[in-house]
Amino acid sequence: MAETILVTLIIFSSIFGVIYTFLTTRNKERLALIENGADAKLFNSGKRYSFGQLILSISLLAIGVGVGVLVGALFQQNGMEEGVAFTSCVFIFGGIGLMSSFFVNRKLVEHED
Repeated sequence: MAETILVTLIIFSSIFGVIYTFLTTRNKERLALIENGADAKLFNSGKRYSFGQLILSISLLAIGVGVGVLVGALFQQNGMEEGVAFTSCVFIFGGIGLMSSFFVNRKLVEHED
């Protein structure tokens, strides 16, 4: 019981530490650039995804995971080991969903330009 609480505490504190370090370092870098007279447009140079593209990516990932669970169940019924069937199919079909999301989003961006 104590081990699970300790492991959970370590995991969440590690995630918090990484995020905190990333955000404070980014803030210090930006302040240093501003003090040296850099243009503020430098921070907005990255391409932003629209809300629709994010929803499309999440939905295609969810569809891929759902299909992976179904195919894993079929493989498990046909004699494949349960852990292998579900894990492999979820990752394979989830990856296919993300890859299809990438291509659909790229086509949408090309169509907008």
